[in-house]
Amino acid sequence: MAKPDNREDNVEHLQQAVQNTIENFREAEDYLQEFGDEIPASEKEQIQDRNARREKSISGFREEIKDESAHQQGE
Repeated sequence: MAKPDNREDNVEHLQQAVQNTIENFREAEDYLQEFGDEIPASEKEQIQDRNARREKSISGFREEIKDESAHQQGE
């Protein structure tokens, strides 16, 4: 038997995911700031690419939070 769809804590989980992603983004930026001149260009590019994906993820998470909040308020 399938479990019922319990979305009560989705917003909380999504907000935590946003916070974690922002923290990882900032740590990567700090790393590039401090060691950017010392690391190979390929590594620097990988970090920048990862941060670009993180920015997209943050945006997506925020949209999901809006959707979940609207869903919870509609119940």
